[in-house]
Order: sequence, then C-alpha cells, then structure tokens
Amino acid sequence: MKYLILSVFILFNHSGLVRAQLTRTEKKIVQEVNSLAPEQLELLKRVVNMNSGTMNFDGVQAVGKVLMEEFEALGFETSWVDGQEFGRAGHLLATHEGKPENLKVMLIGHLDTVFEPDHPYQSYTIDGDSVMRGPGVVDMKGGDVIILYALRAMREAGALKNMNVRVVMTGDEEKSGSPLSLSKQLLVETAEWADVAIGFENGDSNFKTAVISRRGSIRWKLEVNGNAAHSSQVFSEEVGAGAIYEASRILKAFYDELSQEPLLTFNPGVILGGTAVEFDNGKDGGTAYGKSNVVASEVVVSGDIRAVSPEQLAMTKETMERIVSSHLPGTEAAITFEEGYPPLPPTQGNRELLDLYSTVSSDLGLGPVSAVDPLRAGAADVSFTSGLVDAAMDGIGLSGGNDHTANEYADLNRLPDLTKRAALLLYRLNQKK
Repeated sequence: MKYLILSVFILFNHSGLVRAQLTRTEKKIVQEVNSLAPEQLELLKRVVNMNSGTMNFDGVQAVGKVLMEEFEALGFETSWVDGQEFGRAGHLLATHEGKPENLKVMLIGHLDTVFEPDHPYQSYTIDGDSVMRGPGVVDMKGGDVIILYALRAMREAGALKNMNVRVVMTGDEEKSGSPLSLSKQLLVETAEWADVAIGFENGDSNFKTAVISRRGSIRWKLEVNGNAAHSSQVFSEEVGAGAIYEASRILKAFYDELSQEPLLTFNPGVILGGTAVEFDNGKDGGTAYGKSNVVASEVVVSGDIRAVSPEQLAMTKETMERIVSSHLPGTEAAITFEEGYPPLPPTQGNRELLDLYSTVSSDLGLGPVSAVDPLRAGAADVSFTSGLVDAAMDGIGLSGGNDHTANEYADLNRLPDLTKRAALLLYRLNQKK
C-alpha cells in the first residue's frame, strides 16, 4: 500500500526534523556535496560536449552509457530500454532497492537535446567563473548531474542504503517517439511503482520556484467539407455556406465558449482552405488552391489544447465536439484529437511536496521556494506520472536560461545549492516512523 505524502509531513513535524538546524547526517550530506562539486562540474562539461540531439541515436546512447556507469558505481542496477519500437534511441533505467516499507521515489531526467549534429552549437564555454554556456546545459544535462550527485552525496553520508529509488532518463523528451503509448511506457510503469515522482527539468529557471502543475498538450485537427460551386450560388439551398464559412463559425464558437476558461489555451496554428487541399500531418502544413469566385469545398485546421487537469481537458474536447456537430447548410465537419502529454494538476500531495522542498531550502539558508504559474510550465515527462503517484514535482534542475537556443546557459553558482536541496529532500522523504 502506498504511503500518503501527508504522513511524511506528520513524521517530520512530530520528530522535530522540520527546523533550521540540520541533523548530523544532513550536515554530512551537505559536506559531501561541497567536496564532490569539482567532480560534478567535470561530468557536466563532459556530457554537454557529447552531442545527443534526439535523432542522434548513437549520441543519446553514449550519454546514457556514461551515466549508467556512474549509477552502477553507486550500487544501482541499470538497464537500457531500446527505442526501436517507437523510433528513438531508448531510455535509461537505474534502480536502487532499499527497505520495502520505505517510500518509493521516482526521479526523472532526459538525455536528449534539441541540438542535432548539424547544429553549430556543439560545445561548452565558461564565462568568468559562474556562467556555463552549452547545448543542453540546463535542458537538461544539468538536472541529470544534480540527480546523480545528490544520490552520491547521500551514499557517501550513509543515507542511501535503505532508499527505494528508480531513475528514468528518457531519450526522446525533446521530440517524442511514436506511438506515445510505447514511448512513455517506462515512465508510466515506473510511476505505477512509485509513491513520489520528482523531475529535474529547469522549470522557469528561477532558483526560487518549482513546478507542481504542468498543462498537458494534445493536438487536434478540424476537417470541413462543403459543396464546390460558382460563388454566385453561395447560400443557396443547393450549395449552402461553403467550407470556409463553416470553419469560421466553428473557430469563432470555440473562442466564444472557451477563451475565458482559466489556465486553458487552444490554438488553431494552421488553416488551409479552398477547392483543393493537401495537408501533411508530419509537417503540420500543406497546400491549398481556390479561386475568389468558387465556393470552397475543403478546409483543414490544425491546432493544440493545453489544459491544467484531465477534467478540464475532457470538458474542452466535449465542447469542441458539440460545436463541430452543428453544421451550417450544405456543410459537414469532424474534429479528431491525437494522443499527447496529459495534464499534471496541482494536487494537495504536490503542494505538500513543494512545502517540504521549500522547508529544506530554508533550512539550508537558501530561502523559500514557491510554485510556478502553470501558464509558464509546458508539458514534460513528469506529466505521465499524473494520477499514478501521491505527489509529483518538477523544475528543480539547474538554473539558467535561453533553452533551445545557441545562447543556452547555466548558473554554476547554483549547481551545489540545487544538489544540496535535492539530496536533503530525498533524505527527508526516506525517513520513516
């Protein structure tokens, strides 16, 4: 039976561990993070200089191999989940078995970046003594090394041996494999095992925040058909309104009924219409042909939905389907939804996990941590733990900014601090009555 995260807070309140004074073991963990900091930085430099663009399968596997060796040195059992079935390099899984009665913790990272081998941005540079620039340094190789060295500091302090932890580092976070049911299967299966899931993405790259809610992301496609005819006959009983008027009616109704829903966005990103339309799903675009004096017979619209909860997503889909089902004369329309990233709602368990993390930060003298606005938190791998764990949190990876650009950078001054916060969070979660 899973532990409720609330029981962990009750434990710390009764045991007196939630206080500014660190325990002897916690002080040892902090000391180990400090002593290991030079090694941690060298590993970060090494993996940043290894190209692991999502479609560079050899590169993704090479980074995975380096980190697997590091986890094995900590006593973890590691395996590589091959990605052939979903068209990607695969995923890393590292497992540490502790006492059965202890909390089961899932840690999430990813190995791939958006920088493929033909991209000019391939290696790190150091500005002064505190800024590191490099491909994937914050998104998210910095987070990966925080996971590794938080666990290593715990091991050196004798605090890891009883801990149940599974680390999943995916190889397709930046460009998901297909189908998602296979691409994200390891995340789902590990979440079914876990009580708590913690992701080490960089969130909004603010040292004072963490993510407890991520909006999901799914794609939709609207297809509309009408009767082609000379424009002089539009609105007649035989011809009707045409496909473009019908598509316009539908999109306007989407806006009217849903645009004021809090934390919901739905965006029609591409629209093609005319007498002949060819739409390429893979490229999310295509060609359209028509004439000003011909009633359009086809329209295709492609867009996405970003919702904060499964309930909000279901309501949005139902509303869109209802609007589409009511047609203008002489037209037909249908909307389809693709699989995507599920929403991660801000549950009570998530809030309590953030509270514990914030307490750890304050106890370290680093100040409190608050929640990121879900409007600033896009979909990520942690979303696939939604509804499967008692508590989830993300965005506690390395601070920095300009993700996905040739100006991506990390604040190296925060690397030890973030590692300490992660290590003490894991240590406190692992305590029991």
